[in-house]
Amino acid sequence: MGQQGSVPPHLHWICCGSWNVWRFPYLCQVYGGGAFLIPYLIALVFEGLPLLHLELAIGQRLRMGSVGVWNSISPYLGGVGIASLIVSFLVGLFYNTILAWVLWYFFHSFQDPLPWRDCPVNHNQTGYVKECEESTPVNYFWYRETLNITPNIETNGTLQWWLVLCLATAWCLVYICFIRGIETIGKAVYITATFPYLVLTIFLVRALTLPGATVGLTYLFTPNWETLKNPQVWLDAATQIFFSLSLAFGGLIAFSSYNPQKNNCERDALIVGLINSATSIYASIPIFAILGFKANSNYNDCRNRNILSMTNAFNIADQNITLENYNSWLEDLNATSPEKVEGLNLHICNLQTFLDQSASGTGLAFIVFTEAVINMPGSQVWAVLFFVMLFSLGLSSMFGNLEGVLTPLLDLHLVPSWIPKEIFTGLMCLVSFAVALIFTMGSGNYWLEIFNTYVGSLPLLVIAFFEIISVVYIYGIDRFNDDIEWMTGKRPNLFWQVTWRFISPLMLLVVFLAYIVVQANTTPTYTAWDPAYEKFPEFDVRPYPEWVYGICILLSTISCVFIPIVALYRFICFLWRRVTEWRDTGSYDNHGYVTDM
Repeated sequence: MGQQGSVPPHLHWICCGSWNVWRFPYLCQVYGGGAFLIPYLIALVFEGLPLLHLELAIGQRLRMGSVGVWNSISPYLGGVGIASLIVSFLVGLFYNTILAWVLWYFFHSFQDPLPWRDCPVNHNQTGYVKECEESTPVNYFWYRETLNITPNIETNGTLQWWLVLCLATAWCLVYICFIRGIETIGKAVYITATFPYLVLTIFLVRALTLPGATVGLTYLFTPNWETLKNPQVWLDAATQIFFSLSLAFGGLIAFSSYNPQKNNCERDALIVGLINSATSIYASIPIFAILGFKANSNYNDCRNRNILSMTNAFNIADQNITLENYNSWLEDLNATSPEKVEGLNLHICNLQTFLDQSASGTGLAFIVFTEAVINMPGSQVWAVLFFVMLFSLGLSSMFGNLEGVLTPLLDLHLVPSWIPKEIFTGLMCLVSFAVALIFTMGSGNYWLEIFNTYVGSLPLLVIAFFEIISVVYIYGIDRFNDDIEWMTGKRPNLFWQVTWRFISPLMLLVVFLAYIVVQANTTPTYTAWDPAYEKFPEFDVRPYPEWVYGICILLSTISCVFIPIVALYRFICFLWRRVTEWRDTGSYDNHGYVTDM
């Protein structure tokens, strides 16, 4: 550790990955847009920025990875670094699967027309595939042609060979970019952190010209205050900050150890935190503008189907009922012939419902942007640009994830000295690829949702809490302030002091306890894509089977348990050493304990 200035961390974390383009808008949609922005911004100020500054500073000062840093502060804290290692490994598994999806779409983006523009013809050549007609070509390409998704999580399906090939390609590309070490990553970040802004700006201009865009933007920036009573919103806001800024994963500490010791880490923390969060919101604007366009189109299609039913049933001239006077005609017909109108089984056309259902789950960015691309001139060019952007963002995040695994393993001396780092990195990528094959099955998307929900939520809260407590109350806040003053030339101001000492750990603790209470009183559910569902193409919301719920609990706790396990192991070793020394010499050696009896 400790090479001077090889990586510009402010570049790597300004636009850290497709968490900004994929996960942040997805959470905004889940919680109704504006209701998520409020806790997100609060979490940024009182959790994200203080933790970012703390990790940058402690890594830069101690010149070690996550395991080395916490071991040097206290041997009893070694489990914090191991917990970060496990979270980074598990997140890397499903995150690189998203890059595999990106590659699959990228390869298809050169076709003319784009394969998600029209429904395919059925086997009898008599019409279009029913599943596609009942949903949309974009949804069909995602759920059937890409995922070939099973109707529920208990039906595994087979490995989808095209996804296996894309996953193998994604891991090979990550490995190739990583094997030359931190210097290569520093150069690659210049491209991966800047190119996405150009593409996002292009899509933003296009999205704002679409009909219904203002509906989507209103949805994004209008909060539902009742939603803020749900502790899950605050948990997801807190953990999204961790994902966006790569906090508690260990990679940030590892990368910052390469900075010059006199680097201004406070400035980096503010620049990175604010620009990164601004990027998330900036990326959400075109997505929600397109969501508004898609919802508005579905809303009008719904009303047009109802208009056709009414004109046929009441023998009304086609031109009499239009979208503009639809509501007044429906009110009149309900007043004069309510029984006949009820017998038509008209569709319920609610714009808010279509906004909520425009896209769901991990496929939000894929479905929304591909919907926009097919309506743009030169659609193949825009599709290629978009998926190159997503891949560059994802590659940037994978650098941090892989570094967060490799550096702690080296710190723990678990890698034999005779194995070159290139070989060991290749073995790690191969193992990760083999485990991630679960995500290429027909049920793979359901499992990816589980990993996304449980691997990076509760564990990150626990790790972050112990990080703050370790630095402030074990390493010592005065000593830490002295270190920062030596590195930056000035002592941390009142904001940093108050948040590190009180606000940040208290917020983490409150969100953690609220989350435990909520999870104990609710049954986790998932959304299934099932063409046999009576309300298809709506999603079928189902509870997880009990055995899957057990796996959810395991994923939430598997990394955290190493914190007390390592502390207990070190304490037992300490007691055993004292007993052995007393038995052999009749006294304790001078470790700060009793030395004479």
